[in-house]
Amino acid sequence: MEMSRERFEELVGEALDEVPEGLLRLMSNVVILVEDDPPPGEDLLGLYEGHALTERGWNYSGVLPDRIFIYRRPILRICATEDDVVDEVAVTVVHEIAHHFGIDDERLHALGWA
Repeated sequence: MEMSRERFEELVGEALDEVPEGLLRLMSNVVILVEDDPPPGEDLLGLYEGHALTERGWNYSGVLPDRIFIYRRPILRICATEDDVVDEVAVTVVHEIAHHFGIDDERLHALGWA
């Protein structure tokens, strides 16, 4: 599947627009970034780097923002149509946001957000 970076970024924005406002307000010290590829040797569609909200204690301060990466090329490789990309981006965005809230992969798989 071919898609410009600009269009892909629009789809990520649209996926974020679908996240309930109440959840977005609870997100703290996190940025969402689109990258073309994951780190070398990694087979990922997205990645959460940081300290989940459930792991932050009294000493959590003065740290750089957590980062959620959405990887464009791997998502495009597994999709055949733009509708597939829309669906996969939405799942990936929700999956990585869930990690920010401390939900692990096992639970996400059980909930159908793998």
